[in-house]
Amino acid sequence: MTVSIRPRGPVSAQFLEALGAPAERESPAMAKALDLAESALRSEPDVLYDDDLQLTLLLSYGLSYGGVTESDGRWEWNPVQVAVRTAIEERFERRLRELVGDVVLPEPEADAVASYLFALTSEDSGPSLSRYVAKKATRDQAIEFVIHRSIYTLKEADPHSWAIPRLTGRAKAALVEVQSDEYGGGRPHRIHAAIFARTMRGVGLDDRYGVYLDRVPAITLASFNMMSMFGLNGRLRGAIAGHLAAFEMTSSVPNRLYGNGFRRLGFGEDVTEYYDEHVEADAVHEQIAGRDLAGGLAEQHPELLEDIVFGARCCLVVDGLVGEHLLASWQAGRSSLRAETGVAA
Repeated sequence: MTVSIRPRGPVSAQFLEALGAPAERESPAMAKALDLAESALRSEPDVLYDDDLQLTLLLSYGLSYGGVTESDGRWEWNPVQVAVRTAIEERFERRLRELVGDVVLPEPEADAVASYLFALTSEDSGPSLSRYVAKKATRDQAIEFVIHRSIYTLKEADPHSWAIPRLTGRAKAALVEVQSDEYGGGRPHRIHAAIFARTMRGVGLDDRYGVYLDRVPAITLASFNMMSMFGLNGRLRGAIAGHLAAFEMTSSVPNRLYGNGFRRLGFGEDVTEYYDEHVEADAVHEQIAGRDLAGGLAEQHPELLEDIVFGARCCLVVDGLVGEHLLASWQAGRSSLRAETGVAA
């Protein structure tokens, strides 16, 4: 059962209104949403931090994922709805490319790409969110952390799975190997999203998708939307491969620290199991994703190398911005959630 989602501005309000009606090829309500989106984009907002546009984009992607908002299933490929999505995506992708900037590329060889990615992800980018959770976070802050992560993790692995039919050979086999583990290897209770749902229940949260959408800021939505944009657009298959490689390479050690932090706060295995699971799993996944997925794809399609590096760097930069938001909020003595709403422990 989906939950009620509140709009964050005129674009998302109109988009939600349109989704509440049957899908029509020439929908006046969705056409108005497109006009409002184009008008908002003409004002040159920083789309990474624009609550209205990021929520609209997430709602649009939610039509493909399912379980985000109730609507006529025909809205997914309605041409006007897709036009709203692509208008925002164009600005979003441009902003991400500006953020990452120009980079020196490695050779399009599997070992060279893997070495480049391991070096990239090992760089110290500043204060560590995982170290803070491990040593300093309060109980309320740790629960806030879970709320932020729920936007992606309740749909864990799904954004990257869109790339499976768009790859072939070594890269495809590598992606399927990683995703098989993410989906529990055929065991429903071991699906990582299901394990995370148990974590949410263990800290006293509601594990239904979307319950906390209203609580998280635009930058948290942007992190998930970035993955969805890379995964759903075939032309960006290099970016989603690079994103997954960086994502796995920066997972094992932080998850060990997150697990330690929740243990320090008195939580039990029902909460820490998710983090403990990723300590070992992602230590294996990082090798597969770095060499066979990203490196193998670069060897097979050298023309995708730039996007592979772009996706990896986007993962680090955008997730870093999310972490900076949480740390800055907590260190200033305020909630990291919208409207400074606290969370009961």
